[in-house]
Amino acid sequence: MVLSRLFLRSLTTNKFLTRSAFTARKPDYSTPNWFRVGLTFGSSAAIWILLIKQHSNDVEEYKRRNNLS
Repeated sequence: MVLSRLFLRSLTTNKFLTRSAFTARKPDYSTPNWFRVGLTFGSSAAIWILLIKQHSNDVEEYKRRNNLS
């Protein structure tokens, strides 16, 4: 009972002391953020390269263990 009262009290005090991190403005799509676009595509390409490299290593290991090649 005491714990729930403390929790409710902390909720009411924090509600008035904090600000929201979100803004209500609409994003401007006419000028894209090219740094973020490049970072997104670059990281996607890096992940695909690592995935393909890991797959080829796994196939080589499978062939070596099963005496296929």
